[in-house]
Amino acid sequence: MNFYHWQNDDLILAIYVQPRSSRTGIVGIHDSKLKIKVTAAPVDGKANADIYKLLAKLFGIAKSKITILNGQTSRNKNVLIRSPRKLPDYIKPK
Repeated sequence: MNFYHWQNDDLILAIYVQPRSSRTGIVGIHDSKLKIKVTAAPVDGKANADIYKLLAKLFGIAKSKITILNGQTSRNKNVLIRSPRKLPDYIKPK
């Protein structure tokens, strides 16, 4: 199973989040999900805010174009990226 799929011009990512890390970034693939480390603790949405910031920069879009579809309070999340401008090497264009 792939950690992403396209829905028209939008990208849906399955991610696994590791909070309270020493640095924020993309680690690789973990159980068919994109593993992301964030420095913030999972308190008051701070870890999710770090995810928005990282993904916005990675895909060249505003944070408002990113939506956590499910898993708001879980390490496992599905995230919608609306019309990404940039794609990392490990994601193929539609």
